[in-house]
Amino acid sequence: MLTVEQEKWLEHLNSTDKIEILAYNPESNIVFEEIKKEIHNFLPEVEVLHCGSTALEILGQSEIDIYVPVLEKDFDRYLEKMKEHFGQPASFYPLERVRFVRRDNRMKITIFLMNQELDKWKDHIKFENYLKENKEALQKYIKVKEESNGLSTREYYRKKLEFINEISNKIKT
Repeated sequence: MLTVEQEKWLEHLNSTDKIEILAYNPESNIVFEEIKKEIHNFLPEVEVLHCGSTALEILGQSEIDIYVPVLEKDFDRYLEKMKEHFGQPASFYPLERVRFVRRDNRMKITIFLMNQELDKWKDHIKFENYLKENKEALQKYIKVKEESNGLSTREYYRKKLEFINEISNKIKT
């Protein structure tokens, strides 16, 4: 079951394209460390986290998700520094989340500035930690991804969100 907010977000996603699910690429850890070092060159005080399928070392869209969680009071200041370095964001949710996208010859890199005080962020961390600790749940997540190959972006994220919500509800109880 999806929330109203999730349904609304899904509406902006492409419903005609086809995504490709690829095997885990071990080079993603090298790329993550390079980007982490780059971020620390202009924001030395922030935490930089590797999340998503490449952090879990499972199949996915061969996209590295990098998160920079910060306090809400510092959000706009860090946003300006990230814009100076990464250019204009691909998506922007004021005081919540900003997404920057970079492509190199190896893979797509998505860098998020994230308000660490939001329940959405805290739930995201709990979800990923649960998958790291629960092999059965991780295998189910892998199956969701395998079955999503060839779906549209909208369909893919719908399936992912349904799974994430199922696990998140289990964690809360």
